[in-house]
Amino acid sequence: MSVGLSRSAGVEPILRLIGIERHFKEGQNRLDVLTGADLDLFPGELVALVAPSGTGKSTLLHIAGLLERPNAGQVLVLGREAGSLSDADRTAIRRNEIGVVYQFHHLLPELTALENVMIPQLIRGLAHKDAASRAMELLGYMRVDQRASHRPSELSGGEQQRVAVARAVANGPRILLADEPTGNLDPTTAGYVFDALTRVVRASGLAALVVTHNYDLANLMDRRITLEGGKVVEL
Repeated sequence: MSVGLSRSAGVEPILRLIGIERHFKEGQNRLDVLTGADLDLFPGELVALVAPSGTGKSTLLHIAGLLERPNAGQVLVLGREAGSLSDADRTAIRRNEIGVVYQFHHLLPELTALENVMIPQLIRGLAHKDAASRAMELLGYMRVDQRASHRPSELSGGEQQRVAVARAVANGPRILLADEPTGNLDPTTAGYVFDALTRVVRASGLAALVVTHNYDLANLMDRRITLEGGKVVEL
C-alpha cells in the first residue's frame, strides 16, 4: 500500500493532526467531540474515514481543511503549523494546498463544466487561456471532457461529481478532503467516481481523506480509520 511505501521511504506526511481537541458549549455543559485525535496523511494514499453520525467526522474534516480551529493541538500542512495562523494565511493555504469534494457537487449552475473547473484557477490569478487548457486536461483525465460545454443540469450525477473532483484539484493541491463524495450516487456510478478519484490521487501524489459510509469503497482504500471516544483509531 502507498502508506507503507511512504513510511518505509522516510517520506514526511503532507498533513499531520497532533493531539487535536475540539469541544462545544451546550448551555452549561461542554460537549467533547475530539479528545486528542492524531492523524498522518502521506503522499499518494487514500484514507477512508468510516464512523457513525455524531462522532466528529465533519469536525475532523473541517479542522484538517483549516475551516475550523481546534481548541488544542496542532495542524501541520507540509510541515508548517497552520492551526494558529491568521485567517488570511489559512485562506491562502486552503486555496493553494487543499481541495475539497462534497456529497453534493456544488457546481455553479450558470457555468459550463469547463468554466466551473476554470474558476478556482482564475481566482488564483492564472491567465484565462492557461486556465482553460488545464481545465480541459483535467476533464479529459476524469473522462468527462466531451461534456465540457454542458451546464451541470445537463450532466448526470456521476458526471457532476467528476467535474467537482476536477475543480477540487484544479490548483494542484497537495491534500484532498472528500465528504461522502459518492453518497448520492448509485453503486455503479459511485464506482466510476471512485475510480476517477483514485487515478487523480495516484497520478498527482495527493494525500486524500475520504469520509464514506460505503464499506465496499472503504475497503479499496489504503487505510481505514474511525473515531472512537474522540480519537482516531485504525481499522
